[in-house]
Amino acid sequence: MHYVWHHRLWTPSMMRTVDGLRVDVLDPGLPNTGSGPDFFNAKVRIGDRMWAGNVELHVRASDWGRHGHSSDRAYDSVVLHVVGVDDARVCRPDGTEIPQLLMPCAPDFRHRYDAMVGNVASELPCAADLPQCPSIYISDWLSALAFERLYRKSARVAELVRRFEGDWGSAVFVVLARALGFGTNAEPFERLALSLPLRMLLKHCDSSLTIEGILFGQAGFLDGQRADKGENYYIARLKQEHAFMAAKFGLDAPRQLGWKTARMRPQNFPHRRLATLAAMVASGFSIAYNIFGVSSEAEARSLFDVELSGYWSRRYNFGTESAPAGRALSDSSVSSLIINVVVPVLHAYATAYGRDDMRERAVALLQGLAPERNSVTRIFTAAGIACGDAFTSQAMIELRRSYCEPRKCLYCRIGHRLLAKKARP
Repeated sequence: MHYVWHHRLWTPSMMRTVDGLRVDVLDPGLPNTGSGPDFFNAKVRIGDRMWAGNVELHVRASDWGRHGHSSDRAYDSVVLHVVGVDDARVCRPDGTEIPQLLMPCAPDFRHRYDAMVGNVASELPCAADLPQCPSIYISDWLSALAFERLYRKSARVAELVRRFEGDWGSAVFVVLARALGFGTNAEPFERLALSLPLRMLLKHCDSSLTIEGILFGQAGFLDGQRADKGENYYIARLKQEHAFMAAKFGLDAPRQLGWKTARMRPQNFPHRRLATLAAMVASGFSIAYNIFGVSSEAEARSLFDVELSGYWSRRYNFGTESAPAGRALSDSSVSSLIINVVVPVLHAYATAYGRDDMRERAVALLQGLAPERNSVTRIFTAAGIACGDAFTSQAMIELRRSYCEPRKCLYCRIGHRLLAKKARP
């Protein structure tokens, strides 16, 4: 009933008091999340009289007395009592009768509402009803969600820039590190990056060993590793470098980073991703400022054209040698980094300095990239929603994470439209 009232989903011709007076709702009021009447500051016309005040809703009119409202002065300002069943007359504490509206809803509305919002077993409870929603309506909602997601990522970049007192390079370092975690290890990567000043790392970018020693040591990957001659000599050197630099700069390694490798492909191991980050830093971390000049997908991809040499060209972690891996990042990984690093950084910079051209470039990159292929996009494409680019796949992820998973169907434009059609008797 609250949903129907809030969103004006009633049939106007049926809006009459139990005494037969016509009710016109000019403003349903503001929902009250605390104690007191359900809606504040409503405006309604009952018959020929205009009323401004609060509105209370009950399934049964007799709930008014059962809930103790008859003696509660907080309900003195109620101007309309909206009920599903008219089984009692209600009065204010001073004895004056309150106009009462019988608001009918579709008999199966509650069932349909529960089936959508309460169906935890279904990945997409509205899937069967989606064909009833016009495609233009869905595409407009997805467009809004894509921008909503981009704005949030952009705001996070801006927050990091403020944290580093205007140092965009340090902000990019943290954003890139998090993105290299590819979801599973995003948090550990971000915490690691935040523990290391980029300027300190760049002072030693002439030594790949030093950079790797700092990163792997801070990550905790050197703990418990054998460090003797032979193939483990490299690990011994890393430990020496980390111990020296940690003492020199007073580095405190983050505790319990919680790295995950279970059920992960070797090429996605955090060790190899960290080696990739080390290679970018050791080459001067030019990506931090080359991002701002990106105007095409090809230019964006060139930022992540990283080759691993030496120890990490043949390994995915501290272990047995494997076949030479070649490029550090696959095409799909590079696409993910463009989505999660290049685009948000471009958009954040454009917002900070009023660069509409850069903002357009950021959006164009998303619209030109191939869509992501993951469990989320598969759910929506199986339901008949086309996904032709990364702009749309980002929208689908936002829809899934922010609305579908927490079952906020009432706040989703698609869910609202489907439910609204079923609210009227």
